[in-house]
Amino acid sequence: MGTLAFLIAEIESIESGGFGLNLDLLDTNLINLVIIIGVLFVFGRKSLGSSLSERKSQIQASIQEAETRKKNAASNLAGQQQKLAQAKAEAEQLVKNAHERAEKARTAILAQADKDIERLKAESQRDVTSQQERVSAELRQRAAKLSIERAESRLKSELDESAQQSLVERSLAMLGG
Repeated sequence: MGTLAFLIAEIESIESGGFGLNLDLLDTNLINLVIIIGVLFVFGRKSLGSSLSERKSQIQASIQEAETRKKNAASNLAGQQQKLAQAKAEAEQLVKNAHERAEKARTAILAQADKDIERLKAESQRDVTSQQERVSAELRQRAAKLSIERAESRLKSELDESAQQSLVERSLAMLGG
């Protein structure tokens, strides 16, 4: 009601021909506010509407762009996950192949080691046999030499000249017939 009283007082002062100054701060601020809102509503409606419309279209474009980027990111993610799965499968295959090659190499090395051991055993057996034969031949030679030396020494000590002569004659008779 204070505003209505103010308006009435203003009208009366204008009708009485005088110009009056209203010092009621609340009444004057309210009128000023109503006038400013009215001016903004009349003149600002178009600019505010166009500005809101423009802002709305910008927001919609941003949302559309964000959705497009989201779809692109999702497809990129799916592609990268597929590549990762392929890389994991290849890595597993490489590890499997490496294990197989390592097992084959181990088997080949063990087989070669067995062959080398058998070859070394055969060589050592041949060496032992040849050493035994050489030692045996040496022992026979020494035994023969010692036997001959003993026989000569016994013959020299036991045989006199007549026994030697009869031994030579017998040997010649056996050779000659």
